Order: sequence, then structure tokens, then C-alpha cells
Amino acid sequence: MRKRLLPVNLESYKPLREIVFETIREAIISGHLKPGERLMEVQLAEEMGVSRTPVREAIRKLELEAFVVMVPRKGAYVAGISLKDIADVFEVRAAMDSLAAGLAAERITDEELESLERALVSYTESSDQNDLDDSVYRDTSFHDIIYQASRNERLIQIVNNLREQIQRFRATSLAFPGRMKIAVDEHKKIVEALSERNIALSQSLAQEHVENAENSMLEALQKNGRLTKLDHGE
Repeated sequence: MRKRLLPVNLESYKPLREIVFETIREAIISGHLKPGERLMEVQLAEEMGVSRTPVREAIRKLELEAFVVMVPRKGAYVAGISLKDIADVFEVRAAMDSLAAGLAAERITDEELESLERALVSYTESSDQNDLDDSVYRDTSFHDIIYQASRNERLIQIVNNLREQIQRFRATSLAFPGRMKIAVDEHKKIVEALSERNIALSQSLAQEHVENAENSMLEALQKNGRLTKLDHGE
């Protein structure tokens, strides 16, 4: 496994075990650590400049959150992605995004619309530069503005609970060739519908956007041979 983790910031106020956990989880979400890849405690510890103990604790916690699977007599592996995982997450996200867009079309402020426009410009720039990591960040920021504009705290809470799973799939979807630029166009249409206070169109476009993201993810995984029916960690 080539080096993909940076040394951790030991001056952070967070406990070391939490920093190590977040670092490995982010590497899985971003795709730097891929499904089916074995997690070697010694190598991970060396890359991050820490001892094996916080790495071992992080792996155990990642297993509880379904990011890692333990295979008897073999060790820890990044959990694979199954069709069921994808279907479950995208079904929920499509419903949430559609609901959020409909509510935002009624409740969004002029300041939030302006923030969406700025987020769209930033996302377009990242897409033009083919910067995947920044595109994932900009895409997340764009949707967060819409969730906030929904004025529904329960909805926002549910979205936050699913954030890690959504982020993992978002990175894989946007990595599919051409998806980032298509997503920019879809974002533009959503902003226009919200600006027009068109509830039905905002809902429809938001749902279509999520469905297209799911299709891109499936194509990306099938192309790379990373789609599994079961998580064997092999």
C-alpha cells in the first residue's frame, strides 16, 4: 500500500485517537483507501507518525461504523460497497434532497440565494480544474445551503447523521469521468428553480440530480471492478 496518509497534527486539541480515527475515515471516504484494501496497523502508524495503539483503536471504531470489516485470520479491510448499500443511501438522500429543495423554494432568503450563486461559482472552478477533493467539498457546501434554507431542523439532523455515508458515495460518483461538469449544470438548474420559487420543479430537479449521481457511481464502481454483492474484504 503506497503512502496516502499525512502525519497527524499533534498540536490539535482533540485526543490523538480521535485524530487518527478521523484521518483514516476521511481517507476511506475520499477513496484514498479503497474498498477491499487491507489496513496494516504498522504501515498506517508509520505514515501518520503515531504508535500502533491509536491506529488499532481507530480501526475498531471504524468497524462499528461499517467503514471497516474484520476478516478472521486475515485482518482488517476497508468495507466493500454493495448494491444494497448504494440503494439504501441514495433512496434516503433522494427523498431528503427533494424535500429540502421544496421547502427551500418556499423559505430561502435572498442572502442564501446569493450564497448558492457563490457556491456554484466555486464549484464550477473546481470542476474546470478537475480537482476532485475540492469539488467534493464545494458540492457538499452547495447542498448544505439548501438544507439550511429548508428551515427544518429535524431534516438537517437526519442529513448530518448520514453525512459520512453520503460523502463516501459523493466522492466516488464525482470521480466518474464527466460527472463533475454535468453536476455543475444540474446545480445551475436547481438554483434557477429556487430563485423562481418553483417548488415542484425544485423537488424534481433535486431528485433527478441524486438519481444521476447514483447512476454515475454505479458505472464508476462497475468500471473499476469495485462493486460487490457481499463484503468479503478480499
